[in-house]
Amino acid sequence: MTGADGAGATWAVEAAGLAVGWHGHPVVGGIDLRVALGTSLALVGTNGSGKSTLLRTLVGLQPPVAGSLRVLGGAPGRAPARVAYVGQFHPRGFVLPLRAADVVAMGRFARRGLLGRPGRGDGDLVRSALDRMGMAHLADAPLRTLSGGQQQRVFVAQALAAQADVLVLDEPASGLDPSARGVLQRVLEQERARGAAVVTATHDIREAVAADQALLLAGRVVAVGPPAEAVTREAVMETFGLVLTDLLPGVPLAVDPGHAHGPGDPEHR
Repeated sequence: MTGADGAGATWAVEAAGLAVGWHGHPVVGGIDLRVALGTSLALVGTNGSGKSTLLRTLVGLQPPVAGSLRVLGGAPGRAPARVAYVGQFHPRGFVLPLRAADVVAMGRFARRGLLGRPGRGDGDLVRSALDRMGMAHLADAPLRTLSGGQQQRVFVAQALAAQADVLVLDEPASGLDPSARGVLQRVLEQERARGAAVVTATHDIREAVAADQALLLAGRVVAVGPPAEAVTREAVMETFGLVLTDLLPGVPLAVDPGHAHGPGDPEHR
């Protein structure tokens, strides 16, 4: 991997005047950002705000509407072995009854090709990814027998097995219980420490505050930058129609302004 500092460095993601959308019609535009390898970016917004559309554009599943976008120094989709993507919706109608381990092994396809024989290193990465997501004990379970949250952990493990330079995750905590969410956050921090860029879409303000950068969307760019600058009460109000309060010192929580009470109030949530 190459970092974002120094001569000949490559940004994980670099966008200037970017507009993303469908069939040439923008959903959100005016996106200017740079994401370095070894850092994280949280996309924050409601459904329909443009988060998923931006992620799909980052991985090359749909073209930009306007502006420029480079991923690892090239056009989106040009380096599939270096970018791992977990979307919100996963294929369910597999012809064969795939096991959890089989699904995770698909994360190695971009590295060795569909017809390449898996090596010992591939198997080690698959087992490690399942273990890191707390799914090793269900490696041989048919995917269709797993709960929604367990399936989500399998698909995140698939992305981990890819050993990608850029992880692009659309609502990865969806369907996860609090314990599994904690596992996910630790794993994503490990990936960032490994040197990967981690780009996630989320509704959770606390996840945004924990990232290196936050991009708040509401059909337009509300704010972008370090969370201390971007995730303000005013920006959250514009993004969600909500306000920020403190559940605990340093732990922000978005609440409906009509139900915003003090931290000690029993109705505080």
